[in-house]
Amino acid sequence: MRLAEVTSGDTVTHRLLIRVISRVAGYRLPDAARVAFYDKAFAGPALGRWTQQAMRGESGWTIAERELMAAMVASWNSCPFCVGAHRAIAVHGTDPEIADAVLADYRTAPISERLRAALAFIERLTTDPRAVGAADAQAAMAAGLSRQDIEDAAAVASVFAVITRNANALDFEIPSAAEFDRAAGMLLRRGYS
Repeated sequence: MRLAEVTSGDTVTHRLLIRVISRVAGYRLPDAARVAFYDKAFAGPALGRWTQQAMRGESGWTIAERELMAAMVASWNSCPFCVGAHRAIAVHGTDPEIADAVLADYRTAPISERLRAALAFIERLTTDPRAVGAADAQAAMAAGLSRQDIEDAAAVASVFAVITRNANALDFEIPSAAEFDRAAGMLLRRGYS
């Protein structure tokens, strides 16, 4: 079932607000934003605060690095909407070719060893969470990550484990590259909450 087909629980006010925002922005408001309007108890303030803290809170990771982490979690969870959305945000803080190289294979991409170690840690956390243990954290720390760096990367992976599954379950519509770019600008200005 596509998100556009879901109307139960939505209010006339929310539908009108979505239409106005879409018209002013000049593109269809992405489904991720629509979910936040749909039902505050489902994906409203709590998920927004969690995402805002993980993606824009104080951290040793840049916004672009956290957005690349989110895009990689989306890739591992086969979520094309989130890969496109978070790649579009990441390229505002890093070279698009580097972002694409990370998405193709972070192990060989021209990134810092610190970021590579974080991606290795969150890949395991995302794809084989039951196997994550002290040795994984020790390997990340040996590569130069602090405990806080690991916690911050894990927070990104955790919130996007939830978000990517919601996006896939609700079959989010995939915007064009230009629409992803315009939405990225909005998320960079406004944040996630």
